[in-house]
Amino acid sequence: MKPYPFEYTRVSSLEEAVTLLQREDEPRIIAGGQSLVPILAMRLAAPSRLIDIGGLSALRGIERRGDVLRIGALARHAEVMASAEVAEAVPLLARAISHVAHPAVRNRGTFGGSVCLADPAAELPAVCTALGATFEVFGSDGLRTIPAREFFLDIYETALAPDEILVAAQLPVACPKERFGFEEIARRHGDFAIVGLAVRARMEGTLFAELDLCFFGASPRPVLAQNAARAVIGQELTDETQQAAVSALTADLDPQEDAQADAEMRLHLAGVLLKRRLAEIAGKERQQ
Repeated sequence: MKPYPFEYTRVSSLEEAVTLLQREDEPRIIAGGQSLVPILAMRLAAPSRLIDIGGLSALRGIERRGDVLRIGALARHAEVMASAEVAEAVPLLARAISHVAHPAVRNRGTFGGSVCLADPAAELPAVCTALGATFEVFGSDGLRTIPAREFFLDIYETALAPDEILVAAQLPVACPKERFGFEEIARRHGDFAIVGLAVRARMEGTLFAELDLCFFGASPRPVLAQNAARAVIGQELTDETQQAAVSALTADLDPQEDAQADAEMRLHLAGVLLKRRLAEIAGKERQQ
């Protein structure tokens, strides 16, 4: 199938891109195109103009700035995966990035493209949410920041204004007492997750002092399981606290049903992932 006809402009500045976003009736931003091009080919979108931002060098690069790692929106997944800075500063992202699609897609797809698509089964939105990342966005009113935990609103819906473009993500650098966990269940490695979990924890001895549990694939957007976390924070991991956390998931998650799994199965799988990753972080994984 061929896409509907559209105009195409490769811009040379963010200001030019914003002007086109304001002027056109149905514009779409394109960078790597790994999500957008299939959508166009299936005629699920009919943009009036594609605005190609792929040449904007200001949107590239991976750079540590103090206690933050800044990743440009146009950084390729393969660049993130190969980055020694990412592996050292943001180990949760380093663990998750290999689950993003397949090598051919990672060579073209961009960090910002995955974030802005806001697919509820995607890894990067969940990682950014678990870590409390911040997004830099540019629009007609200039540059502003949006916390990741306020960015993802619904399936394929974000807090970006119609004339705004994602510039970069700021991810907190890991602290010595922090530990991380990541796992997803998919039909094949690289497929979108049926259910996945990204975890950030801070330990004080054997106690969970802080805990962020972000589930993906189980809701229209990444979900922080706050009730499950509260069941564990301040506690050592025992069979009882572990089961209390799993039971609390019913108040955190309202899983969707589709061709891959029904709601009951997704909730069960979420509990399985929670047990595994809590055990890993507490150093009790072999007991599972």
